Amino acid sequence: MKIIYFILLSLVVVSCQNQGKMEIEKAKLATVDSMKVEMEKQRVIDSMQVEMVKIEEAKIETQKEVVVVNQQAPGTTTTTTNSTTTRKKGWSSTAKGAVIGAGVGAATGAIISKKKVQGAIIGGVAGAGIGAGTGAIIDGSKKN
Repeated sequence: MKIIYFILLSLVVVSCQNQGKMEIEKAKLATVDSMKVEMEKQRVIDSMQVEMVKIEEAKIETQKEVVVVNQQAPGTTTTTTNSTTTRKKGWSSTAKGAVIGAGVGAATGAIISKKKVQGAIIGGVAGAGIGAGTGAIIDGSKKN
């Protein structure tokens, strides 16, 4: 009888130890997944900042002033200043497509996948790629 109690006690101890290891592994996976999500967010933020810098550079380029000096008669000078102003361009279709695609893809991936965070990451990356490609096609057709 003592042997049966000893065997049962041993099984309980071993199963508790395995469960603790599984919880640690789940915690590690959750940490890695959350780090991947943050890295993806930072990548999107960085790409948007690059786009904003390009937009600002284009805006500065179009706002240069042209000064024309005409001499009509000796001693008389007329100065004309032409300034071009442009309306704010906003986001390109490529940038809009990437952001919208990332959002929709992440939401869809989280809903469909059993591993919510991993599904959101994969869906977000795939959606961003597809959205950026679609936006690039739209940008190309607008230029033509």
